[in-house]
Amino acid sequence: MDVIRALAIILMLEGHFIDTLLDPAYRDTGWVYDVWKYVRGMTAPTFFTITGFIFIYLLMKAREKDKDSKRIKKGVKRGLLLIALGYLLRAPFLSWMFGDYNNYFLVTDVLHILGASLLILITIYKLCAKNFTALAAVCLLGWASIFFMEPLYRDFDFSILPLAIANYFTKVNGSVFTLLPWIGYVFFGAALSYLFIVFETQKHFKKLFVVVGGVAALFLIFQSSEVLNDIYLLTDILMFKKMAYFNYLFPRLGNVLLLFTVLYSFNSQINFSLLSQIGQRTLSIYVFHFVLLYGSFTGLGLRQLIGQTLDPWQAAMGAVFFIVLISYVSLNDFGSNHFIYKKWKRWLRVYLYRFNKRLGIN
Repeated sequence: MDVIRALAIILMLEGHFIDTLLDPAYRDTGWVYDVWKYVRGMTAPTFFTITGFIFIYLLMKAREKDKDSKRIKKGVKRGLLLIALGYLLRAPFLSWMFGDYNNYFLVTDVLHILGASLLILITIYKLCAKNFTALAAVCLLGWASIFFMEPLYRDFDFSILPLAIANYFTKVNGSVFTLLPWIGYVFFGAALSYLFIVFETQKHFKKLFVVVGGVAALFLIFQSSEVLNDIYLLTDILMFKKMAYFNYLFPRLGNVLLLFTVLYSFNSQINFSLLSQIGQRTLSIYVFHFVLLYGSFTGLGLRQLIGQTLDPWQAAMGAVFFIVLISYVSLNDFGSNHFIYKKWKRWLRVYLYRFNKRLGIN
């Protein structure tokens, strides 16, 4: 799981770097860009799926040792921390100092949705009376409902909700990620973890999972649109036609499942120690890349200093250097020991502690 998270964070780093700094003249100009764009699209689905898998897997393991309450508290704090960091990274402090106030910092990004997803998973676990079979069933149903009903909420008007809440459901105000449909991947990952907990120790589980998972992945990537269209022709239900002609959820899930099965099949033959270490530092990597690339807090990042001026070779080489730099900083504990990071973390912990205390979860 750490290896998959590492690959996802590396894809995110190069994707954000190139997308932010590549000259528009070189976009949509050939198959290389098309391949890069497709691969970049694997990042978010992978992150969300692995988040659901890891959290529920660890929670189930903790339950076996009667330590799930501790894992729940840690999950709540982690979820709140992710949401707080999401707002903090987008807060325009310099603009506020000069009296320029706007609501754009209330838009949601990947950290907000990951944090909210963890809190929702915990809530479902509580409502299911800590029954993992019921939790897996609810997550599986939630995944299917969110994916199959995507055309129904795709253009839904959420303006009736307060802006801060509406941004979790609509991109109209500038949100990058929303709960719908992305929490669907989290639900799928959570349901998949149950399968591993129950059958992982079975003799032929690994071979069976690799074969079935690989076939399912290829089906989702190459055949899901045709099947959805066939269902529309048989049932005349317009929703399936809309899904078939704008089908991005199922192929992306197939990409994640294929990556998962390939790495799982080789996990005992290849030493992934370096990638595993990177996968354990994804939050600090995300924070530092956001500050360096987008200029959080200072308003001066590579986007402001360089802009979209790089040619493809400059962007590619710059992305490699960017990945190495951010990874090096993280792996050498700069992220966890630097006084600025520690100050932010201490500040967040104080306010999260007070908030948790009011909720009675300390």
